[in-house]
Amino acid sequence: MTRKMNLVAYLKTGPTALHSGGWRHPESTLQDIFDPVRYEQIAQTLEAAKFDGAFFADLFGMADTYKGLEMFVRSGGQNSYLDPLTVLPIMARVTSRLGLGVTISTTFHNAFHIARSLASIDMLSKGRVAWNVVTSTSDLEAANAGMDKMPPHGERYDRADEVLEACSALWKTWDPDPFVHDKARGIFGDPEKVHYANYEGEWIKTRGPLPTPQSPQGRPVIMQAGSSDRGREFAARWAELIFTPQTDRETMQAFYEDMQRRLAEAGRKPGSCKILPAITPILGETESIASERAEYLESLQHQEYDLAYASLSVGADLSKHQTAEEVAKVRGNQGTRGKAEHFAKVAEKSGATLAQVAGKASRGKPLIGTPVVVADALQDMFESGVCDGFVIMPVTHPGSHEQFCRAVVPELQRRGLFRTEYAASTLRENLLG
Repeated sequence: MTRKMNLVAYLKTGPTALHSGGWRHPESTLQDIFDPVRYEQIAQTLEAAKFDGAFFADLFGMADTYKGLEMFVRSGGQNSYLDPLTVLPIMARVTSRLGLGVTISTTFHNAFHIARSLASIDMLSKGRVAWNVVTSTSDLEAANAGMDKMPPHGERYDRADEVLEACSALWKTWDPDPFVHDKARGIFGDPEKVHYANYEGEWIKTRGPLPTPQSPQGRPVIMQAGSSDRGREFAARWAELIFTPQTDRETMQAFYEDMQRRLAEAGRKPGSCKILPAITPILGETESIASERAEYLESLQHQEYDLAYASLSVGADLSKHQTAEEVAKVRGNQGTRGKAEHFAKVAEKSGATLAQVAGKASRGKPLIGTPVVVADALQDMFESGVCDGFVIMPVTHPGSHEQFCRAVVPELQRRGLFRTEYAASTLRENLLG
C-alpha cells in the first residue's frame, strides 16, 4: 500500500489560533464564536476533505504573564473562551469519521475524571476522540487549580506517566460486548465483564471501575507535543500522534530520527506513532497574490501581543526580562522548555535580545504560495522522510481551513499522497492503519 500523509487541523475556541491579527481580517468571523454552528461547519468542512481529525489547543485560564490581563483581552489573542470538551459532542453529532481532539492537563485533573469524560465522548462519537496530553507550563494555571505554583518539570512528567497508567487501567475495566439486554430473563449486562482498576502510584490513586464501557476504538488516541528530553521520553512511551513545532527540514529530520530511535527503544512498532509538524499555509491564485495576502496579514499582526504570547511560552514577562539569562532566573518551573531553547538559539544567531526575536519567532514562518506550490512543499517534506503528515494551522477562521480543503487537498489527492475516502470508522484505524 502506498504511504499516505496524515492531516490534522489545529483549532481554538476563540478569535485566533496563532496569528495575532488574523481575527482582524475582513473575512474572519467573530460573531459566531459562541454559536454551535461555527464548530459544526468547520467539522463538516474538514470531514468532507477527509482530514484525519481536528484538535483544540487550550489554556487552563486567562493569560496574564505579560503586563497582566490587558493585552490578551483587548487584543483578542489565543484565548479559549469555551471548554473544548463541551464543543466536541457538537462536532461529533454532524460528522461520522473526523477525529476530534481535546487538550487536557495531567497536572490539574484527576485520572478518573479525565478517563470518564473522554470515554463518554469517545463512546458517543463511536471511537473518534483524541487526547492531547499536556503537563501545563504556567503558574496562572496552577493558581486556578488551587496550587501556589507549577511543580518542577520532571515531577510533572512523572505524574503524567501515572495519570496515563491510571486512565489506561480504567479504560480496561470493561471487556468488549458486556451488555446482554435480555428482557425475558431480566439480565441487562454481564458482571463478569466489569473489573476494578485498583491503580495506585506515588501521585495517583483510583479504584474504578469506570461507569463508561469501551468505545469501538477501545480508548482515545493519545497526542503529545513536548519537545524537551523528558517530553520526548514520555511521547515515546505513550503518544500515537506527536504535534511538533519544527518548521525547517534540518530540525524536522533531527526530531523525526530521534523519535524513531526512542520509539524503538521503548519497544514500539514502526508506524505506531505519527509525527506531524505544524504548517501555516497562506494561499493565493498566483505567487504574487499569495505574497500580497501574506503582506496584508503581516500588517494586521499585533507585535506587542506576539511578545505577550512569547512571554507566556517562556514563563517570564519579556517587557521586563530581555535576555535568556534573565528569563532563566525568574521563570521558576514555568514555560515550555522547547520554546525557550528555540528563542534563545534564534537570539544568539541574530545577535539580538530574546525579547527582540521571541515575538516573531513564536508564530513561526508561514508557507506562502499557490496550491500547487504548497502541495509541492508538503510532498517534498513528506517523501523525504522528515514527517508523516502535517498539523494545519489557520490564519483566519474559517477561511484558512476552507481554502486548504478546497485547493490543496485535491492536489494532494491527485498525486496519490492523501486519501480520497476514509478507510475505517475510528480515528485510530484511520490514523495508524
